[in-house]
Amino acid sequence: MNKSNNFPGNTSLLEELDKKLMVLLRDGRTLIGVLRSIDQFANLVLHQTIERIYVDNKYGDIPRGIFLIRGENVVLCGEIDTDKHETIDLKRVPVEEILELQQIEIEAKQHKEKIRLKALQERGLSSHIETNTEEY
Repeated sequence: MNKSNNFPGNTSLLEELDKKLMVLLRDGRTLIGVLRSIDQFANLVLHQTIERIYVDNKYGDIPRGIFLIRGENVVLCGEIDTDKHETIDLKRVPVEEILELQQIEIEAKQHKEKIRLKALQERGLSSHIETNTEEY
């Protein structure tokens, strides 16, 4: 008999229980952990969770333990193929280094955005835009 899943929505995640998943959140964070539970609202419980931060071709992992994720915050969720995961051309760096690189990247984006907004204001295209770059 065909074992394909015919369940719609989050019910199809039942097949992913006890598997290692990657979850991309609305705020841009990437979490990797073992799926332990899911409910009717697609709330997820991940075990042995790490937060992975990517900057260019480098990444760092921050251990987070057990992590409860509200379903409304999930953008993308999928099983990690451990065979292919090891062949990806990324360099693992210490947490301190990746956090420093991330901060530099954020500051560069903020600087670029300030320049863009200033150019728009000079052209009269954004007279009522209030920016708070500290939110980034």
